[in-house]
Amino acid sequence: MKLIKVNQSSCIKCGICTKVCPTRVLCMQENGPQAINSKSCIACGQCVAVCPHGAIDNVKAPLSNQVDIKSFPAIDSQTAEQLLRSRRSIRCYKNTPVPREKLLKLVDIARFAPTASNSQRISYIVVENKEILKTAVKVIIEWMEQQLENSPHWSFSSHVHAYREDGVDTILRNAPHLILATASRDFKNGRENTISSFSYVELFATTIGLGSCWAGLFEMCAFSNYYPLLKLFNIPTDKVITGAVMVGFPKYKYKRLVDRDPLDITFIK
Repeated sequence: MKLIKVNQSSCIKCGICTKVCPTRVLCMQENGPQAINSKSCIACGQCVAVCPHGAIDNVKAPLSNQVDIKSFPAIDSQTAEQLLRSRRSIRCYKNTPVPREKLLKLVDIARFAPTASNSQRISYIVVENKEILKTAVKVIIEWMEQQLENSPHWSFSSHVHAYREDGVDTILRNAPHLILATASRDFKNGRENTISSFSYVELFATTIGLGSCWAGLFEMCAFSNYYPLLKLFNIPTDKVITGAVMVGFPKYKYKRLVDRDPLDITFIK
């Protein structure tokens, strides 16, 4: 089956599709764009998306699966700036579970994030069971205590003290849900693609009334291949956890935009 199909009556041979192709799969010929190396196609769909007349179809990124854009940009710059600046890492959550359909909507946006050569290949585990999360915190505390036996670590000490002495969860912050990203153990871009995907998740979360925060301490334990934690979530031996984000309804509302360090920039002419 041919990679590219061209509607000859609609194609004006403008060549835009060949110019945006990141792997130079397409070239313009007398009858329109043609694929010169189908194996190099990464299924990004840019050729189909950019065609002003909808004249090109790609077997790996079908025109029928693409959605027409009514306006671009979709939101104005002021609204976008407000969204980006108002997003906060949430560490205090309501003791209310998030409906599954809302969790699904949140995670589904992750698959649209850009990834290296459109490699994608990230899978997700959404934890809804609060008892499993409580057990995870206990396991991570035990892992921290083992690390402290070998060398002092002020951060670990404070988290262990908060848990053992005060009964406070500073690991997962009593979040009702945890989203785990996983990838094949032999996939080199797993972490990078996860960061890109979770960035989409965190930005989109605020638009549907949810809060989120990277579970960095969870990640440290998981990345050390601590077996009790991996066993708890039934991570297959051929997969690795590549990221973790806490999710839930924010307990408090922030009233102001927080400032940051002044812009440090250099232009090279």
